[in-house]
Amino acid sequence: MTSLERVSKTLKFEEPDRVPVYPLLSGVTRTLVNATYEQWALEADTCAAAYIKAAELYRLDAICTLTDLSVEAADFGAKIIYPENEAAHPDFGHRLIETVEDYKSITPIKPQQGKRMSEHIRLCEKLVAAKGKEVPIIAFTFGPLGIVSMLRGQEQMFMDLVLEPEAVKYAVSAVAETLMEYYDALMDTGVHAIMVDTLFASKSIMSKSMWLEFEGEYMRGLAEKVHQRGCMMMIHNCGNGIYFDVQIETMQPEAISFLHLPDDVTSPAELKAKYGRKTTLIGHVDPTWIVQASEDEVRARCQEQIDQYKQGGGYILATGCEYPANADLRNAEVMVETAETYGRYR
Repeated sequence: MTSLERVSKTLKFEEPDRVPVYPLLSGVTRTLVNATYEQWALEADTCAAAYIKAAELYRLDAICTLTDLSVEAADFGAKIIYPENEAAHPDFGHRLIETVEDYKSITPIKPQQGKRMSEHIRLCEKLVAAKGKEVPIIAFTFGPLGIVSMLRGQEQMFMDLVLEPEAVKYAVSAVAETLMEYYDALMDTGVHAIMVDTLFASKSIMSKSMWLEFEGEYMRGLAEKVHQRGCMMMIHNCGNGIYFDVQIETMQPEAISFLHLPDDVTSPAELKAKYGRKTTLIGHVDPTWIVQASEDEVRARCQEQIDQYKQGGGYILATGCEYPANADLRNAEVMVETAETYGRYR
């Protein structure tokens, strides 16, 4: 059974040959092609080679194109810093949105003309051509409110949500309009899914009503676009107390990648019972813990989660967020080995 066949059955809440496995190997893959972090992030050829090599060496059941959360912000004009050994991020000493009035300067842009979004589109083209018949290719994007936070800075944007809500919505609307075109371009490459990072949709950051007002309603239209094109919509959110309920209602996602339990459940068993037939669960081994854990500890944790979520399909074993970019890859391999042996259905 190919990875694509295995994941397809899982998403239909059927039991394939074994539990699919997907440690979220992103920045760490640069080491496989001897690239710098900046080369890996900015060059589609380099990044594609790294992802392909990782998929083949570690027998990954999916490829997700997470590079960093600055891709879209860079093309809107944010100044981006590219550290040597960590993900790119905005230079918040030189914010694009310096004042409330600057929100009105954010207008829709053409993704194909932006340096980073156009390279991401090229990356997806290359991955689909090389691996798309065997492995699901998942195009990773940031949500519109998250992108605006990269242009303004989170702390200041949170104040503006209360004091200047219409100004924030003006920028979020312009970003969402850009994402509509961006999603079309990504889906034109043949990717199997769009995954959006809804960073703020968790109780550790903002209320459900605030998330719905400032991002959820924009994501509703974007998800409708994806589903109308016959593509899958997926969510990634590693926040504490993620809002499964309103995100499922808003986006009807085929899968949710998560680190912590949702806000309205108290145990993995309750999560499986409440949401295990509504969306496929992707997760949720803690990537910060995995760096220090022994192989035996990783194996035991993976076995525990397989036992909790495996029955009836709808579960992909994964890290709850990106596998640490400077970590040894052995524990990722242990995750795969555990899925291949302990995770068998028959």
